[in-house]
Amino acid sequence: MLSTLRNLLALTAACLFAGFLSACDTGTSSNSATTTQPTPTASTTAEKSYTIGMSQANLGEPWRVQMNADVKAEADKHSNIKMIFKDAQNDTLKQRSHVEEFISQGVNLLIISPKEAQPLTEPVAKAMDAGIPVIVLDRRVLGDKYTQFIGADNKKIGKAAGEWIKKTLNGKGNIVELKGLMTSTPGQDRNSGFREGIAGSEIKIVFEADMKWLEPDARKEMESALSRFPQLDLVYAHNDPGAHGAYLAAKAAGREKQIKFVGIDALPQEGIAYVKQGILDATFQYPTGGAEAIQNAMKILDKQQVPREITLGSRLFTKEDVNAGGEPLP
Repeated sequence: MLSTLRNLLALTAACLFAGFLSACDTGTSSNSATTTQPTPTASTTAEKSYTIGMSQANLGEPWRVQMNADVKAEADKHSNIKMIFKDAQNDTLKQRSHVEEFISQGVNLLIISPKEAQPLTEPVAKAMDAGIPVIVLDRRVLGDKYTQFIGADNKKIGKAAGEWIKKTLNGKGNIVELKGLMTSTPGQDRNSGFREGIAGSEIKIVFEADMKWLEPDARKEMESALSRFPQLDLVYAHNDPGAHGAYLAAKAAGREKQIKFVGIDALPQEGIAYVKQGILDATFQYPTGGAEAIQNAMKILDKQQVPREITLGSRLFTKEDVNAGGEPLP
């Protein structure tokens, strides 16, 4: 009996000791019910930051100043984006150098609005080869080595301008065409589209010149046209600064009331304002695509699929509908 009691006390002590050890267990045992919390990762403690390089062909055109402003305004909505802007100052070699600088800096994404297509094709391809996604904005490069192109349909806009001009002039008249830079795709498309738009009419292009998108150049070329042709019915300029420069030249010659003026861009403070003031008879919208570039850049950096091509819409503004917001092109 005494032996049985001793055995019972020993067993009780052993159980109490085992319970004590269990209470001190660190959870390393496979039978432990203790849950170990994961260590927070960088993605859960801080938002990943990105550097985006923006290479602009030049800032001598108000439309391009607006493009940069649109890019910055959209980028400012994202606290994890650092923007670096470079102005090529209408110098292709400088823009090539800027792209190479962005590659060496290892930016996360490149946005470029090329001055010219062919010379910027190689540096854009080098960026892609370096693993840097590239959004080409407004003006194309050659080939298909880029991530995304964003821009309006310049040929469609040019054709719509030609059709409007043909209707406005009743199919005949003498026209001055002041072209944008003809080594750029917008200049080429706004020219070829316009020629399609006036096809089959008796409209004559009596004077044409490359004013390189610049108002002072357009004014100088228009002075030459005025000195050579006593009868001019309309000026078609590839952008609103060109149309405005032509207007100023005609006004200085006392002939502005005899000529109609048509441009492209339709910035609120520029082309649309000129229509409201009666300086331009029409302007066609060419959106900058700046906001869309950043919106798609964020998707690309987040490894989402994006369309390879985004075509932006356009609107026609004339004195009849400018206050109502213009008329969308079909």
